Amino acid sequence: MQGFDDIRADFEFLDEWDDRYKYLIDLGRNLETYPEEHRNEAHKVRGCASQVWLHNVEDGERLIFWGDSDAHIVKGLVALLISLYSSKTPAEILEIDPEAALAPFDLKDHLTPQRSNGLHSMVTRIRAIAAEKSALA
Repeated sequence: MQGFDDIRADFEFLDEWDDRYKYLIDLGRNLETYPEEHRNEAHKVRGCASQVWLHNVEDGERLIFWGDSDAHIVKGLVALLISLYSSKTPAEILEIDPEAALAPFDLKDHLTPQRSNGLHSMVTRIRAIAAEKSALA
């Protein structure tokens, strides 16, 4: 999986939104295979029009995320968020301003309202996991 900064640089290099959508779809295709046993209600993200699942494990102090969706562009958004949040500590995750981090992608102006809501739901879920783990530490 590419790093978030590399994805942002690649995305900014693409001028046309058709190319950017294709790039997001490719990011989703390159996600690690999502564990079948976690494709269930407990891991389903509420507030997404598409089906989205997020799973995490702890690696020392860091949280590792996996995700999947049944929609190609949404799966690319999952990949984008995993590149932003995975392999960070809960405190590092909570320090990230998601609006500022995602602003260079200009997603607000190019995603449907349903996909924007789904993206927000995914960010909220990841931040809730980090807040819960942070409270337990």
